[in-house]
Amino acid sequence: MKSRVAIEPSILSADFSRLGEQAKEAEDAGVEGIQIDVMDGHFVPNLTFGPGIVKALRRSVGIFLDAHLMIDNPEVFLEEFSRSGANRIIVHQEVCKNLASVIQSIKKFKVEAGVAVNPATPIDRVEKVLDLADCVQIMTVNPGFAGQRFMEDQLDKIRSLRRELDERHLASSIVVDGGVDLKTAPLAVKAGATALVAGSSIYNQSASVAQNVELLRKSISSVVAGSPYVN
Repeated sequence: MKSRVAIEPSILSADFSRLGEQAKEAEDAGVEGIQIDVMDGHFVPNLTFGPGIVKALRRSVGIFLDAHLMIDNPEVFLEEFSRSGANRIIVHQEVCKNLASVIQSIKKFKVEAGVAVNPATPIDRVEKVLDLADCVQIMTVNPGFAGQRFMEDQLDKIRSLRRELDERHLASSIVVDGGVDLKTAPLAVKAGATALVAGSSIYNQSASVAQNVELLRKSISSVVAGSPYVN
């Protein structure tokens, strides 16, 4: 059981000229991890990071690194990302013909395995792998670009997943990614999220990374206090 809801800044919203510094700022602010958004320009309409960035960030920080692979044929790159220093690799249900096999392949490299689902993907598409996955990441935006608006209709999907995990007594983490800010974070946690990926609400010009992390934690504090999923 998590002691609190995990916060993972997404470096997609960070200053690319200072990625190492910005990752260290997040670590110093007490976040539980950092998510690295890997995009190939095919599965999603953007092109971003590769294993080299994960390796560079591993030299800068000691905290949990989450490689979110928004790419076609992710199985080709699993070993490279695991060797680069990722602690968990998340693949998308939409691109895996044999999702269970891909998850098992990730675990062979001694890292955690997760599965992400896009807004249009029904949650029952991952029910068969819930006993294998360390986390399920619910996308509350269409993946590809930072700064998008949180899709509140995805809250029902989070609730449905929460019920399914509880009924099966599974401890998989529910990660919510996309449009997470001071207003939407409490909604996600109340629905059952145990981890939040936040980009532009942490990396922005309004306040420091530490200040924004603190504000985000405060926004969910009352919900967390009454949640049966954290203690």
